[in-house]
Amino acid sequence: MGSVKAQFTVEADEAGRTLAALLRHHLAELPWSKARRLIERGKVTVDGARATDEVMRLRRGQAVEVDEAAPTPLSEPRARIAYEDAHVVVIDKPSGVSSVPYEPRELGTAMDLVRELWRAQPGRSGPKPGDIPLHVVHRIDKDTSGLLAFAKSKVAERALGALFRTHEVERTYLCVAHGIVSERRIETRLIVDRGDGLRGSARRPGQGKRAVTHVRVVERLPSATLCEVRLETGKTHQIRIHLAESGHPLVGERVYIRDYVGRGGVPLPSERLLLHAATLGFLHPLTRKPVRLESPLPPDFVVELERLRG
Repeated sequence: MGSVKAQFTVEADEAGRTLAALLRHHLAELPWSKARRLIERGKVTVDGARATDEVMRLRRGQAVEVDEAAPTPLSEPRARIAYEDAHVVVIDKPSGVSSVPYEPRELGTAMDLVRELWRAQPGRSGPKPGDIPLHVVHRIDKDTSGLLAFAKSKVAERALGALFRTHEVERTYLCVAHGIVSERRIETRLIVDRGDGLRGSARRPGQGKRAVTHVRVVERLPSATLCEVRLETGKTHQIRIHLAESGHPLVGERVYIRDYVGRGGVPLPSERLLLHAATLGFLHPLTRKPVRLESPLPPDFVVELERLRG
């Protein structure tokens, strides 16, 4: 089978659909994984500009071009190793990268980035990067950037996993939310489906899992608020859900924005979700010495923040 190559223009009845969905539609039900790879590897342009966001929503009349044979664009290193020893490795993950594979043979995840960074280290000795085990102890969303830890041994996996389960890990995030956010402590019980296919807070007693989020205001922006958020618990999409349910969805949010739009809110534009895992602190699983790491805001977050300031 030859490489994929196609051109099409977004029709009126296709407006509002995502880039990945339209690729599948126009390219004979292309598998989701293939559509995502084409986008992530820079093989798709929209109106002549490279498009790397699979969930960007297209407008009527936009021109889409796909060329799998096009050269993959060169890019700066997308990640760095923030900490590593014989038992733990922590990566500073960019936005748009899954923490772990969600499909068989899915590539380009944070696990792959760790091994890519290992291979790039000059004079690295010991086992080959592909032979070093990486055990999952926690996750951050694909669209969230920042610090993500993996265990390199079973003993570290058990110890770190226990720390995360008992909420003994320090985790703070920086985020930008719509509107004027007030400092608060948010506690709800989260459920997988609130009735419309979205995760959310339970309305009836006894449902869901306890989730606690602490919000501190860092900076007031003209139409939004830069916040520091500390997780007391760590449930899937916890920060995104709690702030959205408080009437302040994150800037760049594409999932938990439905209620805000339904109430007449106009989402602020952003090229990425403005959520960053800024600090990670834990007791080392072997030495029991404290490890505390910080990650500065990445350039793509800073660009959006400056635009919101301006």
